[in-house]
Amino acid sequence: QVQLVESGGGLVQPGGSLRLSCAASGISFRLYAMDWYRQAPGVQRELVATITRRGSTNYEDSVKGRFTISRDNTKNTVYLQMNSLKPEDTAVYYCHTESDPSYWGQGTQVTVSS
Repeated sequence: QVQLVESGGGLVQPGGSLRLSCAASGISFRLYAMDWYRQAPGVQRELVATITRRGSTNYEDSVKGRFTISRDNTKNTVYLQMNSLKPEDTAVYYCHTESDPSYWGQGTQVTVSS
């Protein structure tokens, strides 16, 4: 059974930082690209960042230079380091496997507010 467990969300002031983690089990983690998505209320879920199995990365334009995706294949974990957070980054963040079938985590809430 595949499980993706996100952690690290919370409430942070504008300009602050958070590090999200997503621990995978039941899947050959190292074989697949991994994504972070986010969904704000009333908004379609959007792709934030992707890391390939070899470590190449891509980012949505609004987070370039502020967010960093990384992975540790020895721990079956993908990370999202988020710096210089803005109120518009407020959303539920989900990790996602680019496997077939693909899998989603349960999400972790990130709230950026003063």
